[in-house]
Amino acid sequence: MDKMNIQKTTEIVAHRGVHNSHPENTIPAFEEAVKEGADAVELDVRLSADGVPVIYHYYYLDELTTLSGPVFNFTYKQLKQARFTNPDTSELDICIPSLAEALELFAGRIGLEIEIKGPEPKALGVVCNLLCDFRHAWDSVEITSYEPMHLVEIRENCPGIATDMLVPHSEPWMGSDVLAYQSIHRARMAGARAVHLHPTQLTRQLADDIRNSGIGIHAWDLNTTDDWEIIHSLGIPKVNTDNLASIMKLVGRR
Repeated sequence: MDKMNIQKTTEIVAHRGVHNSHPENTIPAFEEAVKEGADAVELDVRLSADGVPVIYHYYYLDELTTLSGPVFNFTYKQLKQARFTNPDTSELDICIPSLAEALELFAGRIGLEIEIKGPEPKALGVVCNLLCDFRHAWDSVEITSYEPMHLVEIRENCPGIATDMLVPHSEPWMGSDVLAYQSIHRARMAGARAVHLHPTQLTRQLADDIRNSGIGIHAWDLNTTDDWEIIHSLGIPKVNTDNLASIMKLVGRR
């Protein structure tokens, strides 16, 4: 595939929305991604103390908000009282959204890459029940996780929805042969459509080994020109970026 075709067909995902101008994982960050022409947004789901799926990446609220402590210690009502404290923006009245809010606003408008952070077993059932109200948008939704069994349960309860296996940074001792072998078998365990790998993990041999097993490859943390050259050379069809505007410009889409 030539460079022009790859540029046109590569899906670009805004990681946690556009968070250089808005707090990450918030409604304004997702709206900005829609405005800038992203194909999808990535968002992270955790459960509140009373079992409501909310969108927040970290365990601890201290990372970004006015509340202190882990997400799981607070009810949904309490979490809605938290406000983001992002010094890089002038927005002071932005709260933690629920997954239901995000689905209501964005399902069908833009692709959604929903990472289940876990680790609560009940999280899968709660998320599946919610997703069932948005079947009309399932063709633009994918569920991701580092845990194979999370994806197994999603597939059982939401048959037909795409599920992808997240692969963390490699251990220092790990060669690409072990990485490919592990990725293939964890994806098979999960019944995953694809694995998500970091650009630094990608080689031609690894990509060939994984694809020859019938599993697709997507890339996460693609943020630089060098990263794009790797992705371009391997024909990766979907990438996740923190620098949406730069990558959109790099691939000629703005």
